[in-house]
Amino acid sequence: MRIHDIATAELGVREATGHNDGERVEAYLRYTHLGKGYEWCAAFVSWCYGQAGLRQPRNPWSPALFPKARTYWKQGKFIDRQIHGFAVADIFGIYSATAKRINHVGLVKQQQGDYIVSIEGNSHNRVESRRRHLRTIYALSNWVDGPSANIHP
Repeated sequence: MRIHDIATAELGVREATGHNDGERVEAYLRYTHLGKGYEWCAAFVSWCYGQAGLRQPRNPWSPALFPKARTYWKQGKFIDRQIHGFAVADIFGIYSATAKRINHVGLVKQQQGDYIVSIEGNSHNRVESRRRHLRTIYALSNWVDGPSANIHP
């Protein structure tokens, strides 16, 4: 999948000074009409989709990547009965009790049992791949296509 390849090519991109800055980070932010200094996880995800030729999502605000029509998994359950697995390049969101909203997002690289392997921006001030347990994931959304593309666990 093109989005996955684009995100993979960005692995290792780092902030210049640890303050949401640097040439590449600022390119992600510009894609969503922001300047340097802003949190950039959602901008990174949006930029990856844009580089793959998709117009949406294009939003730097994490909660905006989980509209009802695109969200198929929430709080440990599939809410769309036609979907039974996660697809490469789906977007995951992590909820913050402090912020009272989703405040971090990334891309699904693959599912490994009760874990997903991700590619995410603004994680430890860089683009990196992480392994996250499903209980830490609040929601998943699909912006590419319908349920037929999903990988069954």
